[in-house]
This record gives sequence, C-alpha cells and structure tokens, in this order.
Amino acid sequence: MDSLKEKKDWSLVKRAQSFTHAFRGIRLFFTMTPNALLHLFAVVLVVLFGFYFRISSFEWLALSLVIGLVLVAEAFNTAIEIDINLTSPEYHPYARDTKDVAAGAVLLAAIISVIVGLIVFLPKIL
Repeated sequence: MDSLKEKKDWSLVKRAQSFTHAFRGIRLFFTMTPNALLHLFAVVLVVLFGFYFRISSFEWLALSLVIGLVLVAEAFNTAIEIDINLTSPEYHPYARDTKDVAAGAVLLAAIISVIVGLIVFLPKIL
C-alpha cells in the first residue's frame, strides 16, 4: 500500500499547478521566440493548403506530426538558450556549441517538415 506521504504528495491541486506551469511555458515560448510566430504562420498556410487540396487523413497525420516536431524542437531550443544564458552569461565555446546544436536540431526538423510537405502537396499542385 502507498505510504501516507506518497498519498499526500499526489493531489489534484498539484496536478492543476503543473498544467498552469506548462501553459505558462507555452506562453513564454510564443512571446520570447520570434521564430515561433514564423512557425505559426507556416502552420496556418499548411492547414489552409490542406483544406484547399482536400488531403487524406494519412496526409493530415504526417503533416501534424512534422508540425509538432518543429514546434517541440523550437521549444527545446528556446529552453536550452534560456538555460545557457543563465548558466554561462559570458562567452564560452561550449555554450556556443550547445546553442548551435540546439538550433541545428530545429533546422533539421524544419527540413524534414519541408520534405514531408513537398511529398504531400507537390503532386497535388502539379
């Protein structure tokens, strides 16, 4: 049986607070990251094209996954940059490398999403 402390630690209030913190993080992500708005613009275009070309459920799934991939990669990149700026405010080559690798991950996610977008939309456009 669970101990009294474990039962005390889990509470509906604490779960609600964790969601509050997560939504605050999403809000910070969109207010602190200029690229997030660019990504949102791309999402709106993709969704409009999806409706216009009446893409299949599988194509919606593929596009949704790569859209999520890019947004999550950008959010992790932002979190890493915030942490590096806090822990290494002065220039350090490892700090630069960490930021560059995180930014590279976002670029890779964006490239993958463009490839998926081309696979979905190019045959319909041509």
